[in-house]
Amino acid sequence: MNRNTELDPRSITSEPASLTNSAGEEKMEVDSELSSPTLHSGESGFFERGIKTMLSIRISKRSLNKEKGKEGTGTWKGKRLSLRFSKSYEENKTMICNGTEKISEKIAAEPIQGKPLSVMEINELIQKRQLLEAFASIRYLEDETIAERDAEKYKDNPQEFVRKSRDVDLLYNSITKAIQSIVVGTLEHPTVEDTMLTSLVTLIAREEAAHPNTGNAARPGSDLLGTPRKWREEWREAINESARKRVQRVPMASKEEEHSWLDLHLGFLQKHLSQDLLKIKLSVKKCYPEEYQVCDMYVGAFHKAIASHLQDLSQRPLEFNELYTLLNWVANTYRSELFLGHPDLKPEVKTEDLSLLLTPADWDKLKNDYITSAKGKIKSYFGNILRLEVTERWEKEVHPEVKENLYHSSLSFDIQTIIGEHMKISGAISRSLGTKMLELCLAELHEFIPRFGEEFVAWSTARDSPIFAPYFTAYINSFHDLLSALETVFKVNTEELQKILATLTRNFTNIFLNKLRTKAQPLLKKILTKDWILATERPDSLASAVSQFSKHLQHMREPMGQELLRDVHKYVVREYIMQVIKPRGKMNEETRQRVSEKMNEEARILNNTLIDQGSDSDWLLPAIHHIADIIGEKKKDKIKEHVKELCQDYPDIRKEHVLAVLALRGLGRTRRAAIFRQGCRALESPDSGVGSTLFTEIDAPVIMSCF
Repeated sequence: MNRNTELDPRSITSEPASLTNSAGEEKMEVDSELSSPTLHSGESGFFERGIKTMLSIRISKRSLNKEKGKEGTGTWKGKRLSLRFSKSYEENKTMICNGTEKISEKIAAEPIQGKPLSVMEINELIQKRQLLEAFASIRYLEDETIAERDAEKYKDNPQEFVRKSRDVDLLYNSITKAIQSIVVGTLEHPTVEDTMLTSLVTLIAREEAAHPNTGNAARPGSDLLGTPRKWREEWREAINESARKRVQRVPMASKEEEHSWLDLHLGFLQKHLSQDLLKIKLSVKKCYPEEYQVCDMYVGAFHKAIASHLQDLSQRPLEFNELYTLLNWVANTYRSELFLGHPDLKPEVKTEDLSLLLTPADWDKLKNDYITSAKGKIKSYFGNILRLEVTERWEKEVHPEVKENLYHSSLSFDIQTIIGEHMKISGAISRSLGTKMLELCLAELHEFIPRFGEEFVAWSTARDSPIFAPYFTAYINSFHDLLSALETVFKVNTEELQKILATLTRNFTNIFLNKLRTKAQPLLKKILTKDWILATERPDSLASAVSQFSKHLQHMREPMGQELLRDVHKYVVREYIMQVIKPRGKMNEETRQRVSEKMNEEARILNNTLIDQGSDSDWLLPAIHHIADIIGEKKKDKIKEHVKELCQDYPDIRKEHVLAVLALRGLGRTRRAAIFRQGCRALESPDSGVGSTLFTEIDAPVIMSCF
């Protein structure tokens, strides 16, 4: 080391005239320096306390005499000297900002020149961020102490060696803290201090050149003189600390203050850190050589800080929407063009080699919590559908819409929307999560449909509402659409759901038919009564009552609408005939004519009404007309022809049915038997009764006759 340094006149005049001053006077001088306002920054507090404690120890008379003997020899305690540095600093600064060459190779060959200053003067340089000058002086002091140690100068005074070694260590630690402060503060200020960062790179390079890493760590209990200070590692740790602080400072409202607190917080995190990364790319990167890989270092640091922050967030008791927000941000926002993948950050910011933000265990836990939370959410959504149906449609008796001649309910659409949206957003996070969400929705649907059916049955049973039949029809249509959509759109096996809907449809249909019977039975029971014969009832009364229900079936999706309309048509004709053939008193000719005419008129109105509404059961049309013709026929010989036609059109008719009709006509037992034998020979055929049946479902009355 070059020790031919020039003296600083200020240093010379500041020395005491005599080195025989008392230790107390020297202590006062040190205390005065330590109390200087320039040394009271928060960052240097720890260092100052260490220096002050160390130097406030009373120096022995013997030590003072030794120092006196060394006056003028250039030792660090005897003089305060100025430093001279090579002109290569500015050259290095330029190369660093361009980021094109390694600093360490050039610095390693440069001698670290300088003359020692006092500990407090070096500390002042550090506080003023004149780190290169401070390092040169510390290095000078370190080399001198090493040389004196190797010369066994401290053999008789080991405490002096310990003190000087500690001075060096504390000063190096102070520079370490300054490095950390500079790096952490890089992103805190609106602009980047290029000169400070380039000086920092030069400082690290000079330290590495001065303390080559030989791989030999300091021995326990030994001094740290000459050992690497690993400032590049400190620089990396400072970047990690900077990232951690930046992430922690992102605004986050409480759940009580803002319902969407997590969504807002992640938005702020995304915005602020994007600005930081852009600043690093445009302003910070150019101050470091390529070997520092500054952008990769900062991206890695932010990645670790965000990962730690998200892990903390995931441990909170999160609700369904919050769990989705967190999962979606990790899966679809973090690496996308909305954040790290933004075009403005490329190509410096790379995401390919980044590790997972959350551990597989934490990720799986979040997904499981999400599905568990979704169960209650889906149940509540389905519950809202039912509540709206009750309050906004049933209770207000709002008629359903007609679309393409079909009664329409939003039930299927609402259910599909709930399933589709939740499956979509979950599948965007991961395919397995989308599958689990679909399975959950189907399980909840299997519970919801019976509950919905129970509510509809209870409501329809409790009141006679004109909108029952329209909504019965609309819901049957909606269930059909739902099954079709689940099979085609969602590719679901609907076997279990079909069973549930079949039971529900059967229950709804039974209620529909029961309500129809309730309306029709009073009118059917009046057939052939005195009031009915005297025409006090309108001939279209029965058709009108039936039509209150049957007219809605034309708005039901095929094939069920047609099938149910056939059942209604058959029910009315069957019940009509059943009332007609009941045993009654004998009618005179005039009454028989009136009965025949009215039966034909009512049958015509009833059949025309049902056919107009879409019934294709035209095979039922002649049944009542045949019986009416038999009752009203004046010529007994022609009765046989009417009976023959009846038996031909309805081969399932039995002998008891024919005899009951003939008894109503007023024929005796012998005559009835003869007509039956002549007109209904087809009933004895083995093929009789094949095809549609009507009379099979009609109980034949017992005819009591004495002649």
